[in-house]
Amino acid sequence: MRSQFTVTWGEPATYRFDLDEVQPMPHELARTWLDDQFHFFGCDPIRPTGKVLTADKILCVAEAAGEERFRDRNHRAWAMAFARAASAALGKPAVTVDVKAQALAY
Repeated sequence: MRSQFTVTWGEPATYRFDLDEVQPMPHELARTWLDDQFHFFGCDPIRPTGKVLTADKILCVAEAAGEERFRDRNHRAWAMAFARAASAALGKPAVTVDVKAQALAY
Protein backbone atom coordinates (compact mmCIF):
# COMPACT_ATOMS: atom_id res chain seq x y z
CA MET A 1 0.00 0.00 0.00
CA ARG A 2 1.32 3.42 -0.96
CA SER A 3 2.07 5.76 1.92
CA GLN A 4 2.11 9.44 1.11
CA PHE A 5 1.65 12.58 3.18
CA THR A 6 0.79 15.98 1.72
CA VAL A 7 0.70 19.42 3.31
CA THR A 8 -0.78 22.25 1.27
CA TRP A 9 -1.54 25.92 1.45
CA GLY A 10 -2.93 25.72 -2.10
CA GLU A 11 -0.98 25.44 -5.32
CA PRO A 12 1.91 25.98 -5.78
CA ALA A 13 2.56 25.65 -2.03
CA THR A 14 1.99 21.88 -1.85
CA TYR A 15 4.56 19.57 -0.28
CA ARG A 16 4.49 15.80 -0.69
CA PHE A 17 6.35 13.27 1.41
CA ASP A 18 6.74 9.71 0.19
CA LEU A 19 6.75 7.54 3.32
CA ASP A 20 7.17 4.18 1.56
CA GLU A 21 10.93 4.07 2.08
CA VAL A 22 11.11 5.46 5.63
CA GLN A 23 10.78 3.65 8.92
CA PRO A 24 7.26 4.07 10.36
CA MET A 25 7.08 6.02 13.60
CA PRO A 26 5.56 4.08 16.51
CA HIS A 27 2.09 5.35 17.41
CA GLU A 28 2.90 6.51 20.97
CA LEU A 29 6.10 8.22 19.85
CA ALA A 30 4.11 9.98 17.11
CA ARG A 31 1.54 11.26 19.62
CA THR A 32 4.29 12.48 21.96
CA TRP A 33 6.14 14.19 19.08
CA LEU A 34 2.96 16.02 18.03
CA ASP A 35 2.23 17.02 21.65
CA ASP A 36 5.75 18.43 22.00
CA GLN A 37 5.44 20.41 18.76
CA PHE A 38 1.98 21.68 19.75
CA HIS A 39 3.49 23.13 22.93
CA PHE A 40 6.73 24.29 21.27
CA PHE A 41 4.80 26.42 18.78
CA GLY A 42 2.46 27.75 21.48
CA CYS A 43 -0.65 26.36 19.80
CA ASP A 44 -4.00 26.84 21.50
CA PRO A 45 -6.96 24.46 21.47
CA ILE A 46 -9.34 25.39 18.67
CA ARG A 47 -12.43 23.84 20.24
CA PRO A 48 -14.44 25.82 22.81
CA THR A 49 -14.33 22.81 25.17
CA GLY A 50 -10.53 22.93 25.23
CA LYS A 51 -10.31 19.33 24.02
CA VAL A 52 -7.53 18.83 21.47
CA LEU A 53 -8.08 16.08 18.92
CA THR A 54 -5.16 14.57 17.03
CA ALA A 55 -6.44 16.14 13.80
CA ASP A 56 -6.55 19.54 15.54
CA LYS A 57 -2.94 19.14 16.68
CA ILE A 58 -1.81 18.29 13.17
CA LEU A 59 -3.60 21.29 11.66
CA CYS A 60 -2.39 23.68 14.39
CA VAL A 61 1.23 22.53 14.22
CA ALA A 62 1.32 22.74 10.40
CA GLU A 63 -0.16 26.24 10.51
CA ALA A 64 2.13 27.43 13.32
CA ALA A 65 5.22 25.95 11.67
CA GLY A 66 4.34 27.79 8.48
CA GLU A 67 4.79 27.01 4.84
CA GLU A 68 8.47 28.00 4.85
CA ARG A 69 9.33 25.16 7.25
CA PHE A 70 7.99 22.69 4.66
CA ARG A 71 9.57 24.49 1.70
CA ASP A 72 13.05 25.18 3.12
CA ARG A 73 15.55 22.32 2.63
CA ASN A 74 17.17 23.25 5.98
CA HIS A 75 13.98 22.08 7.71
CA ARG A 76 13.51 18.92 5.62
CA ALA A 77 14.25 16.62 8.59
CA TRP A 78 11.60 18.40 10.69
CA ALA A 79 9.04 18.28 7.85
CA MET A 80 9.66 14.56 7.33
CA ALA A 81 9.32 13.93 11.09
CA PHE A 82 6.01 15.84 11.02
CA ALA A 83 4.78 13.73 8.10
CA ARG A 84 5.82 10.49 9.81
CA ALA A 85 4.28 11.49 13.16
CA ALA A 86 0.99 12.71 11.69
CA SER A 87 0.62 9.65 9.48
CA ALA A 88 1.36 7.29 12.38
CA ALA A 89 -0.89 9.15 14.83
CA LEU A 90 -3.79 8.98 12.38
CA GLY A 91 -3.02 5.43 11.29
CA LYS A 92 -3.68 6.31 7.66
CA PRO A 93 -1.40 5.56 4.67
CA ALA A 94 -2.44 8.61 2.65
CA VAL A 95 -3.11 11.93 4.36
CA THR A 96 -3.56 15.45 3.02
CA VAL A 97 -3.37 18.40 5.38
CA ASP A 98 -5.02 21.44 3.82
CA VAL A 99 -3.88 24.26 6.09
CA LYS A 100 -5.79 26.96 4.23
CA ALA A 101 -9.11 25.08 4.46
CA GLN A 102 -8.28 23.74 7.98
CA ALA A 103 -9.12 20.22 6.82
CA LEU A 104 -7.61 16.75 6.74
CA ALA A 105 -8.37 14.18 4.05
CA TYR A 106 -7.51 10.49 4.21
